[in-house]
Amino acid sequence: MDDIAQRLYTAAQARELDRRAIQDFGIPGYTLMQRAARACWVAARERWPHARSLVVVCGNGNNGGDGYELARLARAAGWSVQLYAVGGEPRQGDAVLACSAWKGDGGTILPMPRQLPAGEVVADALFGTGLSRALDDASRAAIAAITQARTAGAGVVAVDIPSGLDATRGAADYGAVVQADLTVTFIGRKLGMHTGQGPAVCGAVQFAGLELGPEVHEGVAPAARLQAATDLEAVLPLRSPTAHKGDHGHVLLVGGNHGMTGAILLAGRAALHAGAGLVSVATRHEHAAMLTAAQPELMCHGVEDVDTLRRLMARATVVAIGPGLGTDDWARLLWGEVMRLDKPRVLDADALNLLAAAPSTVLGDAVLTPHPGEAARLLGTTTGAVQSDRAAALHALQARYGAAVVLKGAGTMVGGVPPVVCPFGNPGMAVGGMGDALTGIIAALRAQGLAAPAAAQAGVLAHALAGDAAASAGERGLLPSDLIDRLRAIVNPVRRGTS
Repeated sequence: MDDIAQRLYTAAQARELDRRAIQDFGIPGYTLMQRAARACWVAARERWPHARSLVVVCGNGNNGGDGYELARLARAAGWSVQLYAVGGEPRQGDAVLACSAWKGDGGTILPMPRQLPAGEVVADALFGTGLSRALDDASRAAIAAITQARTAGAGVVAVDIPSGLDATRGAADYGAVVQADLTVTFIGRKLGMHTGQGPAVCGAVQFAGLELGPEVHEGVAPAARLQAATDLEAVLPLRSPTAHKGDHGHVLLVGGNHGMTGAILLAGRAALHAGAGLVSVATRHEHAAMLTAAQPELMCHGVEDVDTLRRLMARATVVAIGPGLGTDDWARLLWGEVMRLDKPRVLDADALNLLAAAPSTVLGDAVLTPHPGEAARLLGTTTGAVQSDRAAALHALQARYGAAVVLKGAGTMVGGVPPVVCPFGNPGMAVGGMGDALTGIIAALRAQGLAAPAAAQAGVLAHALAGDAAASAGERGLLPSDLIDRLRAIVNPVRRGTS
């Protein structure tokens, strides 16, 4: 799938798309500004259909120009409009035209107060994608005023991107950031809006292509792609009527140390529900019987020596290690054998911690599934550094370990060409055991024949969609078991034109 609305661009790429539209294809910048304002105006009216008042906070760049045009549209429609300028009026570019048009229509420009007046909708047109420095006092005060207005009940629409959010990294480290309820973004989606802090501050995101043809995007390879629910249709085909269990792979899961039996059970159940033909578990000897009783479809083996593990690995299509593994001598023994294996592997949880403690290149066919803390240990850095530039961390992990990588978290990123960002999932999934389920899903899809990057991408998507389906009863109290119970419907997507 190559839908322009799913492509994700860095800030520099977004500016290049603007330049191409204006300079290479002859579309006046002011025309684009007017189209952007129109898109914001339509989206705001749909979001707040009963509103009749608008407060616009404008910077002195082109993002502010969009705000002046938005104010003109609202005023022409009979809304009460108040416009505040931060940093004075625009002094260059198309924003000067927009500002002049606003004043020509009888609009006034007010200095930014410490507190905004009561209004039903506030438009953030302070900064766009060009922000790359710490905010000055006036800008921080303006963002604080927008925040206060939202707390008092106003809806906030961000013009192109919430001010203070880095359009590439998804970091909010410039001193302050606008919390939007709705963001209308133009020409190309920005990577930073969909990972890191982006999902937390953008609210609902609407994309407006501004009537540009696909030729504007040609030659600008996106930095990533936003997944769509329909992506699963392409990689999870209908099964053959003559299929048998051997056609769907044999997953071996390694883990379930003392006190952590549940982790390997969740991984096993997820692998079964994701369609693996056979699922075996290598665990502590005393845990094998209880695991079989809990899920009879699992073939559970007590493993206390490498010879037993080697026999199990010889029969497996893919080996996943980590859920409930621990880091004691037993765990290290099994981990060492798996690391020497020349077969597809999935590494999660304590398997990643053991890898970080004895770093080596993961050669061959492997998927790593770290959360930000584990990623930091794997890279020898801090969690904050990982979260401040998740795309860079993903690339660094792939380069260092030679594997497909899933960087978990809000806006989970998965390696590929280009990488993908998952926009699905919900806060209810922030509970122990969800990562174990993901490990089982990815291993099952890899066992069914998907290459490592494809299995990682499809596994993340299926996991998130199942989590959203399970959250229909509410996010608080959502359990991994609830997600797993919804998984079978997700990995059997209904094809268009079928019933």
